[in-house]
Parts: sequence; C-alpha cells; structure tokens
Amino acid sequence: MTQVNPTRLQPGSTGAREITQPHFTTRVIGSSDLRVFPVALSGNVFGWTADDPATTSILDTFADGGGNFIDTADSYASGRSELMIGRWMRDRRNRDNIVVATKVGKSRENPGMRAEAIKRSVAASLSRLGTSHIDLLYLHVDDESVDFDETLLAVDELIGEGKVRYFGGSDHTGNRLIQARIACGQMGVAPMVAVQSHYNLLHRKDYETGLAHVAAIQGLGVMPRFALASGFLSGKYRQRADVARNPRGHDALRYMRRRGFKVLHALDEVADEHEASVATIALAWLLNKPGVVAPVVSASSAVQVPELLAAARVQMTRHQSAELDRVSSY
Repeated sequence: MTQVNPTRLQPGSTGAREITQPHFTTRVIGSSDLRVFPVALSGNVFGWTADDPATTSILDTFADGGGNFIDTADSYASGRSELMIGRWMRDRRNRDNIVVATKVGKSRENPGMRAEAIKRSVAASLSRLGTSHIDLLYLHVDDESVDFDETLLAVDELIGEGKVRYFGGSDHTGNRLIQARIACGQMGVAPMVAVQSHYNLLHRKDYETGLAHVAAIQGLGVMPRFALASGFLSGKYRQRADVARNPRGHDALRYMRRRGFKVLHALDEVADEHEASVATIALAWLLNKPGVVAPVVSASSAVQVPELLAAARVQMTRHQSAELDRVSSY
C-alpha cells in the first residue's frame, strides 16, 4: 500500500486545493492542513451489519486503494465502530497515514453539546480509537438549547490540549454556521473548517440554495453524506423486488419515482461511456461540485470498495455533468 502521511501539507505548499501523489490526488479540507483522498469511508455499518472480519476486509481494501479518510461517530453501533477502527489501525500500525473523523453529540452516554458532554465524549472516543488525537471532530447535532459560546469554547480547549486538531458541523443550517463563525471571531477561538450535509443527485435543493453559499464564503470543506441516496444511486434498486431482497434497502423506496429513474438512466449512459459503475459516476458528479472535498459513503463488503475509490479517477465531460444536472434538477 502507498504510505503517505495525510495529515500535513508538503513543506512549501501553497495550500492549493488539490495535491497530486504518485497514485492518487488528495484534497485539502477547508483551511486546515489535512489532506485526504476524495472519498471518505463511513464506519456507520461497522459493528452493525459489518462484523469484525468484514470490517477489516473493507478497511484493508480501502487503504490498499489509496483511501485514507475514515468517518465514524461515537454513536455508531454504540461506540463499536470506533473500537473496530481503532483495533484495525493498531494492527496495521498505520495511524499516521489515516485521517480520522468522528462525531459527538448523539451518544446515549453523553448527548448534546454541553461542554462536559463534549469533553467526556472525546475522551471516550480517543480511548476506543486508541489514539492521542482526533483529526476532525464533527458536532453531530445542532443543540440550540446550549449557547454556542459554551460549545465552541469546549472544542477550542480540546484543540489547545492536542486532543482534537480541527472541527466542523454536521447538522447545521447556513444561518447557524454564520452564527458560529461570528462567535468564534468574537471569542478568538478556532473556527470550523468543514461541514457535512445531505447532498446527492436526488437531494440537491436544500444544500445548493442555502448551505453551499455559506460554505463557500467561509471556505469550509464540504463532505456530502447520503451521497448514494441510501444505495439507490448505486443502481442496485431498480424495482421493489430488489428492495425486498435487501433489509437495508427500504429507504431507497422513496426514490423509486419518475425523477429517480430518469437520473438512473442518465447515470447508466455516463457509466457506459466511462466503463464505470453507476455508483462511481454518482460520486464523480459530487466531486465536480465547488467546495466538495470527499463524499461520505459506506460499503457493506470489500467488493464494493473499488467502485467507490474509482470516482476519484473519473474525468466527466462538461456535457455529461450538465446532463446529470438537467435530469436531477429540482
């Protein structure tokens, strides 16, 4: 596997958005010095539908293909996801080559954004991950019952202690991100560098008409979640019988409408032209959007991982991108 340290820019770097390595191109997350492969592997199935052997195989395949960005949360499988990722990094001795993102705010033990809850959550995540620091910490919820100042000061303390390197939002509106940036400036604490948002070919309006503008102004790295629309944009759910065969496919039913099938048809055509999978093209479309750093996607088995990684190598034409924009318009 290619061994690169993804957590720092090369000395003398200009901070350009993309940095080419021998085997793949990495992207910089916002104003941070974190550079990542442009696909983030979600750990949301680890410890749930993916057992230990499956999780290890998925992670190995991802890393062997150049992937270095892993996204999890303290609430995924009640912390088991973090435990499995931590065990894998220890066994592979590759912590320095991995960018670890986790989220706090939804765990049963430490819910919400109170300072003490955040600090306890981070301490627990560090223990489960077996690491001294979290590269990117997301606020998993926008807890409006807690003053932003308290939340932001707590995170800044963790950054000062070296337990967290950078942080971002995961469930915040554009207005709330603006409030957070103002509060950070007034208090002189570290600002957010990233944001996760529900964004894909079939869910565009909320992000593109609101959050996208704020993210661009603040220079936030955008990580689209639900990037494959609950698997529908992988092309594996084309009729209700497909959903019935997969217990995780129920959420794809909402997309089985005229617009959804129009998008699938367009994806099929572009995929044929690139000799790629439908999932690869759906992710490549996202990677063509301004500000997007890395879609967050999960794999239930290692055989699915190569088509996710392949998105970073696809160069769509303007016509192909415009056609996908057209058929998915809202």
